[in-house]
Amino acid sequence: MVYPHISTSADLLKSTVRLDELFPFLKQQGTVSAAIVNTKLYGILPFWEACKKAGIHAVAGLSAFIEFDGQEYPVVLYARSNAGYQNLLKITSALSTRDKNSIPEQWLKAYKDGLVCAIPNSIQWTLTDRSEAFRYLQSVFGEECFASVSRPGGERTEYEEGFVAQCTELGLAIFATQECRYLREEDAFAFEVASAIGQGLKMNDPERKKPGHAKAYVPTAQEFSGWFSDRPEWVAEAAALMAGCQVAIALHGQLLPMFPLPEGTDRLRYIEELCKTGLEERLPGTTAAYSQRLSYELGVISQMGFIDYFLIVADFMKFAREQEILTGPGRGSSASSLVAFSLRITDVDPLEHGLLFERFLNPERVTLPDIDIDFADHRRHEVVEYVARKYGKDKTAQIITFGTLSAKAVARDTARVFGFEAEELEAISKMIPNRLGTTLRSALKESPKFSDWVIAKEERKTWFKTALKLEGLPRHASTHAAGVILSPAPLVDLVPIEKGSEDIYITQWPMGELEQIGLLKMDFLGLRNLTILEQIRRLLHRQSGKWIDYRKIPLQDDATYALLAKGDTTGIFQLESDGMRRSLQQVKPTAFGDIVAVNALFRPGPMEFIPLYARRKHKQETVAYAHPILEPILAETYGVIVYQEQIMQIAAQMAGFSLGEADLLRRAVSKKKREILDEQRMNFTKGAASKGFPAAAATEVYDLIVRFADYGFPKSHAVAYSMISYQLAFMKTHYALPFYAAMLANSAGNNEKIQQLLQEIKGRSIPVLPPSIQESGYSFSVDGEGIRIGLNSVKSVPGNAIKALLNARKEGPFTSMFNIAERISAVHFTRKAFEPLIKAGALDGFGLDRGVLLASLDSAVKHAELVKPNEEPGLFDDMGSSFMKPKYAKASPMPENLKLDFEKEVLGFYLSMHPIAREKEQRQKTFADLAELKNSKDREPVLVLGMVEDVKRIRTKKGDAMGFVTLQDDTGPASVTLFPAEYAKFNALLEINAILEVQGIIENRNQKTAIICKTIDS
Repeated sequence: MVYPHISTSADLLKSTVRLDELFPFLKQQGTVSAAIVNTKLYGILPFWEACKKAGIHAVAGLSAFIEFDGQEYPVVLYARSNAGYQNLLKITSALSTRDKNSIPEQWLKAYKDGLVCAIPNSIQWTLTDRSEAFRYLQSVFGEECFASVSRPGGERTEYEEGFVAQCTELGLAIFATQECRYLREEDAFAFEVASAIGQGLKMNDPERKKPGHAKAYVPTAQEFSGWFSDRPEWVAEAAALMAGCQVAIALHGQLLPMFPLPEGTDRLRYIEELCKTGLEERLPGTTAAYSQRLSYELGVISQMGFIDYFLIVADFMKFAREQEILTGPGRGSSASSLVAFSLRITDVDPLEHGLLFERFLNPERVTLPDIDIDFADHRRHEVVEYVARKYGKDKTAQIITFGTLSAKAVARDTARVFGFEAEELEAISKMIPNRLGTTLRSALKESPKFSDWVIAKEERKTWFKTALKLEGLPRHASTHAAGVILSPAPLVDLVPIEKGSEDIYITQWPMGELEQIGLLKMDFLGLRNLTILEQIRRLLHRQSGKWIDYRKIPLQDDATYALLAKGDTTGIFQLESDGMRRSLQQVKPTAFGDIVAVNALFRPGPMEFIPLYARRKHKQETVAYAHPILEPILAETYGVIVYQEQIMQIAAQMAGFSLGEADLLRRAVSKKKREILDEQRMNFTKGAASKGFPAAAATEVYDLIVRFADYGFPKSHAVAYSMISYQLAFMKTHYALPFYAAMLANSAGNNEKIQQLLQEIKGRSIPVLPPSIQESGYSFSVDGEGIRIGLNSVKSVPGNAIKALLNARKEGPFTSMFNIAERISAVHFTRKAFEPLIKAGALDGFGLDRGVLLASLDSAVKHAELVKPNEEPGLFDDMGSSFMKPKYAKASPMPENLKLDFEKEVLGFYLSMHPIAREKEQRQKTFADLAELKNSKDREPVLVLGMVEDVKRIRTKKGDAMGFVTLQDDTGPASVTLFPAEYAKFNALLEINAILEVQGIIENRNQKTAIICKTIDS
């Protein structure tokens, strides 16, 4: 049995055939060979691997269109040989990078070698006389031009006879085929729905492209031979054709790019010189330990063939430095390399921090090195473009990733093509949890409400069954956030590519498949915190002329550690969460190593050791070691195993393992497989015995390693990322104004974060100045001793209007609202742009009440339309238009509460004064601040005043009504719970924007704080 045309689900929404279901079926049918035929070369490697596993001969095909005489005709191209496979790569890449639907004549002739072209008996080939097109393909492919006949479900088309007659007349060999797009006949409807999702059309849309027939399933061997019982020679031809397609896809190679150097350059000598010079620049007069480590690392890198890789990374890092693109101090295990430090790839001195090179590159286990680099996220693309320019656009690509139909996505997409109403789509979204790992079945199981909803209507049952069949299928392609491929040869010789964004190609295969063929992936990551550090530095430079080099700030700054010890970490990378703040308050860091340890320990599991670390650090508990040999290794973490590197050092010291073997032990033990644990225990105790340690001590220490293997965190990563944490903490301590301005700029759209930052800024008595058309920049900026809100913080103001304002202002300040109108033209001076600016107080500088400005806005708009209708030079430009300036309208002053409401509307927060702050002054009682509740004790009584932001009403299992209220005061939000008795009493008061006095008790649960309501007064 052979299958000449299987389209798999990798061909986005053009098939629902999943490999895990297909191959057991193919084996059952005694399949000898099978061809994957998708519209791109998506999914070819997984298909290849599955065939190999099942003992089935794999064939590579591509479904395409050829161009002839201004028309497009479908064909299937099969790779007969490796040369043919190479040409398939080129054809799919050419089509996908040039947005073409069909293969023009010159391409077909250029890429025909090693390919078989099969003409299907589809409608396009049988409607009218196509003999010219037949002859054209025959002239190109000669003997390798075939015809294929399909009889879906055993039914012949009315055109079959004429098609066969024409093929016979032309002498084309005919083979039997079946286009398979779903596994079973009953999957036809689900496939049609998938196709409709792909087209973005409803099932009842007349524009929807419908399948040619409802029998595109995978037939059994018996069915297939039955369908062609009158033409067994066609089935034999199919088998012969498939058997004759012999392609070997080379896997597990090492396709490493080369760094361009003059011919004859000794690469090891070259990198040695670079490293020595770099190390001397960074650490003048280093010790012998550094020289030894450097030559050891270079020996390993050279032996493993990775010199070029290091040179390439060092080169683009040099580019980033020259362009003042901020890069991270290191990421992951690459921070353990002195070569990386010497070449300025990382900023972590591995000897100073006790980092082990073998954690990064292990000479005893050859794997590709993985140097991940963080860049300020707004400039990452510049580095990727540099790499593409330097090594060739044809050798550089970003990596594709495939999004799948998750439970929620498949439910909504299927409902949409079924034509469900908006309320039903909304209901579906609410009933299916967003939780990772949620499936349709699990959602149905855990929600009786969802289950009842589904069975209430027949259509919903069909919808659910269909969605189940489609769940998990690949839905769309996007670009991997970080991965970049650099190839030694043009990519199209190795992988299929397609058009990407930013003029960089994208591979048609995802990361795992690229690694399978041996291509090198490099991660160029955009890190928002580096962008923030970059903005802080620029704001400071603009304010004071001072330029901070983050690599040179002292790691021992007492004021910075005092800030961390207080848990004052809003805006500080990795240290912001409430739990992390509590940990810092316990540990009270006094040295950089403390930040590294807390960063490494603050994860589920090892978190329980933070109090122990704190007690031992503050000498409230003695440090104990399972064996004296552990002391020098664990002294820095007070006897607690925190890092993977410590596990490696213990194995080396106690059991005589090389560091390479110790890394293998670390990997093996973390897998927790019984047989591996026992085998490694024997190796460990044997090694320890040979060094004179008693068996009991070796067993105790090995048990300790097993216990901590899951907890161990790579110290290299913790050190590198703690540097970013420290740099942000240092800037917050010493340069609070630029720090807060940058943090606010990066929190746009996150009202809760902005509220938290503004509260903190207020607590530090830093003035927050309103937006101003005279003083504000585009974003938040430092203005004297305060922070000025940027114009882009005002909602609904078009970016072009802001740009026009800032450009016009370069020629001098604005003298009135009418002056703005005539300087930026009617194109930008509109009610839509200026009403929000007036409401935000951006025009207060003219000394007029906001009520007057709003009342005069229409005449200012008319003035702009008359004096400067567009941005072209106008009739009145030279006259200064002074003779026709309108006057401000008369209007009563804007009431204070309306002014506040408008500020909240256009800024998202109250600027002049929070209504609750004013209310607190008037009520003359002591209210607790909502932001401080998290520091209260459980069950503590509390009185608060706040404004109702949201009310959620639910019913208990007994059917009683109760409510959850989000209350907001001038310090932040808090949650109030009203149980049925209180809810019954106070429900009438729970209205949005109502100001309420709530008396209750604090409930601290799962690190969340709420108020249990007892009484409410309005």
